[in-house]
Amino acid sequence: MRLGLDIGGTKIEAALLSAQGEILYCQRYPTPKQSYSLFLAEVIRVIQLAQQQASAPVTVGIGVPGTPDPSTGLIKNSNILVLNQQAFVRDLEQGLGMPVAVTNDANCFTLSEAMDGGGRGHSVVFGVILGTGCGGGMCIDQRPIVGPNACAGEWGHNSLPRYRNDRDGEAVVCYCGQTNCIESFISGSGLERQYAARGMNQLMVPEIVGRVAAGERLATDVWEQYCDQLARSLAGIVNILDPDIIVLGGGVSNVEQLYSGLQLRVASYVFGGHCHTPIVRARHGDSSGVRGAAWLGAQQMKTSQTSNA
Repeated sequence: MRLGLDIGGTKIEAALLSAQGEILYCQRYPTPKQSYSLFLAEVIRVIQLAQQQASAPVTVGIGVPGTPDPSTGLIKNSNILVLNQQAFVRDLEQGLGMPVAVTNDANCFTLSEAMDGGGRGHSVVFGVILGTGCGGGMCIDQRPIVGPNACAGEWGHNSLPRYRNDRDGEAVVCYCGQTNCIESFISGSGLERQYAARGMNQLMVPEIVGRVAAGERLATDVWEQYCDQLARSLAGIVNILDPDIIVLGGGVSNVEQLYSGLQLRVASYVFGGHCHTPIVRARHGDSSGVRGAAWLGAQQMKTSQTSNA
């Protein structure tokens, strides 16, 4: 059986998957962030509780914000601050007495959608998470691509393509230290920031979208600007990777208006002026992260068994 954990800043979700991808068990727990020792102990406890619900031995995969550094094995770039610079994978495997696969949560999202979600049947799948941040991942033939710097798919921390002050607003310093990162504009929080920057009250994405639907001029202008920024950013992915399909997840991906004309917008920025790449919504929604983590653990076990054969 396949056990996956999707660890976020507020919750840890654990799910058991059958070989056919059916969720047999699912539970959520608060994420302890007071100290690394408490965090590690809770993750071990959650895994052991899930193992008790399994009718057979399990493989374990985990998606985390951040990623293990290939050169050191330590977690980097996590918004769960107590996790950074910790040997999480080593400590977890020692605590459980078994191998554990750990990768970035966006990689898990993409793997889930490549296996049996919106990207099923396609060789090269690029996954995009448009949530509080702007994550990304890449799978080729249902295998996550991580890279020697563990940065594959991290498109959100490239500069916004064709940035201009007169149409995109004042320059923005990202939390990563760089200026005008894609994430600062096309994440859900980026859309909210740009609306508020027009002198309006701070509103959440659903409220802004509601005002667009009601015909509010300012909201419509900001939304058009956002869609153009998204199109420019996706065109960069097409020009570099040219994936077979792009799958969108996260809160903003649930906005129906997002998909109206998006492919044509992207085409206007793609080299050659054409874009045949489907851009679709994630099939598994919020469950993609935990499902992908479960698939990841099974893949690592299979690879290990093949290597040892």
